[in-house]
Amino acid sequence: MTKAERQALWETRIAEYKKSGQSVREWCATHEDVNPKQLWYWLRKYKNQDVVSPGNSNRWLPVEIREPSSGVQGNSLLVRIGKTCIEVKPGFDPALLSQVVKVLVALC
Repeated sequence: MTKAERQALWETRIAEYKKSGQSVREWCATHEDVNPKQLWYWLRKYKNQDVVSPGNSNRWLPVEIREPSSGVQGNSLLVRIGKTCIEVKPGFDPALLSQVVKVLVALC
């Protein structure tokens, strides 16, 4: 199982646990493949993160289009992910941009 698959599995499990309203012990008793120590570990891991519920990981993001200022030359695109901004200029490497965006989305 890849890291991404394991993370997705635990995001699903955490969402199900939180939705159930049960205690950790009760929930794990009904999910025999999960022991309480594992669940506590992943709950702590995601404590300060918003776990995206399964099926909602792909979502539309707002896009703001502004007129370029008079001093700007050439065509470029400004991509904002969280507090990070990336300026994409003509001739960019699409594969590299894709990798950078994936990393930033995971971190933000």
